[in-house]
Amino acid sequence: MLPNHSAIRLLIVDDHPLMREGVAAVLQSQTDIVVVGEAANGVEAVERFRALQPDVTLMDLQMPGMDGIEAIQAIRKTSRDARILVLTTYQGDVQAWRALKSGAAGYLVKSSLRGSLLDAVRSVHAGGRWVPAEVAVALAHHSGDEMLSEREVDVLRLIAQGYSNREAGAMLSVSEDTIKARLKSTLAKLSARDRTHAVIIALQRGLIQL
Repeated sequence: MLPNHSAIRLLIVDDHPLMREGVAAVLQSQTDIVVVGEAANGVEAVERFRALQPDVTLMDLQMPGMDGIEAIQAIRKTSRDARILVLTTYQGDVQAWRALKSGAAGYLVKSSLRGSLLDAVRSVHAGGRWVPAEVAVALAHHSGDEMLSEREVDVLRLIAQGYSNREAGAMLSVSEDTIKARLKSTLAKLSARDRTHAVIIALQRGLIQL
């Protein structure tokens, strides 16, 4: 069969080989989408994008070294017209918000890969956006929320790992009182009852990962 020169040229970025193979398997019977390259991390993604100039880049978020958000930002600096579709296991609104703010055109949850991948790739390539209904609802629900600061997220991440206020303070080179103050503001922003509830909310929304 002769190659379809008008096909959508796709770059797959994911640190798991089986996921890249799974995406390729979904696409193998399609005549209008062709995989032109793969990358296993953010650094490779930027390099492969520059070399291949794909029509659409399918980008994982959680990768070692340079993550997906950083890679999106780097690619968008190279090409403001880059069409990037985020592929992730996380449904949290914060992850989606960060990806879209960084320049991604769509957000696809891995659990819906088989049912939505083809439509998502075609939609993004055509200039549209792709945001699953459940993610869009979460984004709208939290649109007026005050975002946690980077320092507050750092504290919450350590608390989630089981460290005490004193231990967290030592690790972040601040006083225990500072940790308590950051936790207090975090509870207020997340409308959380206590630190455990705050960690649960943060995990659900994609603010932190364990």
